[in-house]
Amino acid sequence: MRMPLRSALILVLACSCVLAQDNAKTPAPAPSLNQDQIRDLIRRTAQNDMENDKRQRDYTYIQREEQHRLDGKGEVKSTETKTSEILEIYGEQVERLIAKDDKPLSEKDAAKEEEKIQKLIDKRKNESDSDREKRLKREEKDRQEELQFVHEVADAYNFRFVGTEKLNGRDNYVVDADPKPGYQPTAKDAKVLTKTRFRVWIDKEDSQVAKLDAEFIDTFSIGLFLARLHKGSHFVIENTRVNDEVWLQRHIAVKLDARVALLKNFNYEVDVSDRDYKKFRTDTKIVSIGDP
Repeated sequence: MRMPLRSALILVLACSCVLAQDNAKTPAPAPSLNQDQIRDLIRRTAQNDMENDKRQRDYTYIQREEQHRLDGKGEVKSTETKTSEILEIYGEQVERLIAKDDKPLSEKDAAKEEEKIQKLIDKRKNESDSDREKRLKREEKDRQEELQFVHEVADAYNFRFVGTEKLNGRDNYVVDADPKPGYQPTAKDAKVLTKTRFRVWIDKEDSQVAKLDAEFIDTFSIGLFLARLHKGSHFVIENTRVNDEVWLQRHIAVKLDARVALLKNFNYEVDVSDRDYKKFRTDTKIVSIGDP
């Protein structure tokens, strides 16, 4: 759904997934795809994902995140939840917090959230031509780097066609992948590709990622001292088709074992669910809070 952990998350959002769980459904046999056909499928899916990202900007939705902090034995020490409205303002995705631990925000906290949104609106309304040009160049650079990254996924792995499987009544190709031994990544942040293996479910009709399940098979460092994601960290993402025109994130499950700034280990389980997808009307206009 892109941040300092962009490497891992882009991989997950682009097209990944690990070996199936022992109790997972075995995909049905199907005419096999060879390595070249799979790579073409992965590249096509990556390109479609980029185009789909543009259509996602027309939608708002409610996101609930539940975070469990675990102790050394894997037992839950504490649980926090937050619920946010995901908005698209001037082409930028923004979270407006609306509840904590399933309770509505206080008037004070709600006012802070509105102030945050208002600051962004005012900033964009008053943006100079030169600042806008700089921002658009940065955004285009980010898009090109992301495109290069997701295309490199097709080159960084040895693929195995598993079969086909229905998800939500739709047929999907199922593909496993393991990093190529000795592969030297070229794209920015692509080193993460050498540390993960995956399984991906790709919708046959739309060539979009319907489900993915990715696992770190080795420790991955982010920055020199920023953080280290340990072997065994695990991501599952499920997407859904909305209004017969766009694929939107429906569910994310993350198990994260990390050390931050060489100081402390963090062991978390995070569950994110999205709902109430709504499309902007074509005449929707964002105005300042004080405007009529």
